[in-house]
Amino acid sequence: MFHQAPLRFYAGTAAVLALFMGPIQAQESQVRPNVLWITSEDNGPHLGCYGDEYATTPNLDRLSARSLRFARAWSNAPVCAPARTTLITGVHAPSLGALNMRSKVNLPEGMRLFPQRLREAGYYCSNRSKEDYNFHKPGKIWDFSGGKGHWRQRAEGQPFFSVFNFTISHESRIRTRPHEAVHDPKKVPLPAYHPDTPEVRQDWAQYHDKISEMDAQVGGVLAQLEADGLADDTIVFYFSDHGSGMPRSKRWPYNSGLHVPMLVHFPERWAHVAPEGYEAGGVSNRLVSFVDLAPTVLSLAGLSIPGYMQGAAIAGEHATPDPAFMHGYRGRMDERYDLVRSVTDGRFVFIRNYMPHRIYGQYLEYMFQTPTTRIWRELYDAGKLQPPQTFFWETKPPLELYDLERDPDEVHNLAHDSKYRAVRERLQDAQRKQAMAIRDLGFLPECELHARAGEGAPQTWGEDDERYDVGRILAMAERASSWNKDTDESEAEPHRKWMQDSLDDPDSAVRYWATLGVGILGPDPKHADRSELDKLLDDSSNAVRIAAAELLIRHGSADERREALSTLLDCANMTRTGIWDAVFALGTLDALALDDDPFSEVLRKLPRQSPGVHEKFSRYVGRLLDRMTAEN
Repeated sequence: MFHQAPLRFYAGTAAVLALFMGPIQAQESQVRPNVLWITSEDNGPHLGCYGDEYATTPNLDRLSARSLRFARAWSNAPVCAPARTTLITGVHAPSLGALNMRSKVNLPEGMRLFPQRLREAGYYCSNRSKEDYNFHKPGKIWDFSGGKGHWRQRAEGQPFFSVFNFTISHESRIRTRPHEAVHDPKKVPLPAYHPDTPEVRQDWAQYHDKISEMDAQVGGVLAQLEADGLADDTIVFYFSDHGSGMPRSKRWPYNSGLHVPMLVHFPERWAHVAPEGYEAGGVSNRLVSFVDLAPTVLSLAGLSIPGYMQGAAIAGEHATPDPAFMHGYRGRMDERYDLVRSVTDGRFVFIRNYMPHRIYGQYLEYMFQTPTTRIWRELYDAGKLQPPQTFFWETKPPLELYDLERDPDEVHNLAHDSKYRAVRERLQDAQRKQAMAIRDLGFLPECELHARAGEGAPQTWGEDDERYDVGRILAMAERASSWNKDTDESEAEPHRKWMQDSLDDPDSAVRYWATLGVGILGPDPKHADRSELDKLLDDSSNAVRIAAAELLIRHGSADERREALSTLLDCANMTRTGIWDAVFALGTLDALALDDDPFSEVLRKLPRQSPGVHEKFSRYVGRLLDRMTAEN
């Protein structure tokens, strides 16, 4: 802090800057710390320093012994692209409309990513080796990004921000065969939700093997830092990009999918910018999540934090008090739609399922490559599992609440336990307030989001209540998803009527959620006029049409079902509608499991490519078509 005051004085004097730019840059290089991020993929805090006795992680354990270990760190999203989007923007991905896995949106005009701000301040910024963002890049982000990125490429004396990302622990490496296990599969601890089979034990043991390999890579980077004589001037972060790559961790905003290891080391020279109470080998219970890291790095560099960032700096000149909650989110995962929000206070985790009519474990081609996923599903289908191992293959309760101290595997749902009512209401209120505060755009179906945004940035128009009335839409989404097929009819009737009365709402998103809710409960049997349901098949919004088609196929007459099926097949043609309309329609068709209609030939003829649609997006259509035509 003592060294930074003169720099701020010079920085405010344009004439002095013009005359003495060279000397000032030299001073800045001496008074700003280097920052090194070492990141790994698809691993939770399964490290020795986190108390995992099965783990073998000597390098990270040694780093922890001279660092601050964060006991409660979350990635915000349980899968890479939205997690990295939150990480590099300092903005929650749903606020940007960038929640869905593998998607692209425009960022608001003037929004710059924190490495861009560091570069403007004289830092050399390198990234090795993944970007993987859900947005179109706003100009050049890195001085160098790729497999050879390194601080060694900077100018002499220049401060650096360098990322080293290791993929050896990625989900795809867990299932690579052949593999001779180093960790004994017979001794591996299993979570309560996984069945105890040789395949599951092998995957978990291999997962730990890959973490050990990653640990060795971390040790290599730290050795390079020491060899270059930079350790005393470099603040080191280690964390993973989200939780374990095993099924029901990755892609799920439980603690198991969001809890990441996070170690932060401050050398003695930079102890004055460390968090309050920092000590080597210490443990912090502060809630820290990915949205906090962009403002934290800017704060450590002595730079201002832009107002659009939504995180809280954990250290440096602009450190802020501990937040009360951390938030998680799940949207479309590859070819399957879902909508889940979670929140924790560090002990309890609250989950809000907005699509409770879909099972947890919807078929994802990529996820089903893992042996654990396949054997788990096979055992369920054969009726050989008991709760809680059955839950993943069944529809979801609208509300979930777990006590991490007593139930770390999150299998005992306390949401309707009267003893925990106050806890649930407090966290549910926090989740609702968060959705309103960040103007969560995830409550728009993806095709609707892009239709409204056009060529603009979703967050920009999302700030306008006339274009995105988040309060009304959220209220309908909560009402629509608060019930399931087992709801008592006397409880359901007033809510069904309220939703059915909203089917002609002027806001298409309100109509969508009302239609979805009526579909979950079934239409009002006392309602005299069913023509309003048929009209929804011609709605101006394809999202409404698709939701209405599912409603009528489940609850309509034979004629209505035929018309609804025709609507879904029309929406599934992405050359007529769009890629996200098609994915939504095909996912709905698959969920309906229509084995009594001879439409497989129609499906085979649907286009798998469309002009202007990137291959990595259109392959989701191909995966859905392959699955349905193979089964029919």
